[in-house]
Amino acid sequence: MAITLSERAAQHVSAFLVKRGKGLGVRLGVKTTGCSGMAYKLEFVDVANDDEDIVFESHGVKVFTDAKSLAYLDGTELDYTKEGLNEGFKFNNPNVKNECGCGESFQV
Repeated sequence: MAITLSERAAQHVSAFLVKRGKGLGVRLGVKTTGCSGMAYKLEFVDVANDDEDIVFESHGVKVFTDAKSLAYLDGTELDYTKEGLNEGFKFNNPNVKNECGCGESFQV
């Protein structure tokens, strides 16, 4: 079981953590919402939750998640893409069976 970052995503997160001046890594999770049922949550981690956190490290960056989310995220690679004027994180999740038209939510 694992969640990974592409090298580009790891570089982006690392640079942002340096700019922020604090942070242990990023937290990736899921929440129930949207057209298709689930959406990704991504936030910076300043304090680890030792009782619930599962931690992976990819290209020197720690990725935190919880057991419930890991069931939906196992095998996911978080990438950082730039296409024209648009840039942002892209979730390459092998568990996704369907996505909504707007791209904000998914089903497994």
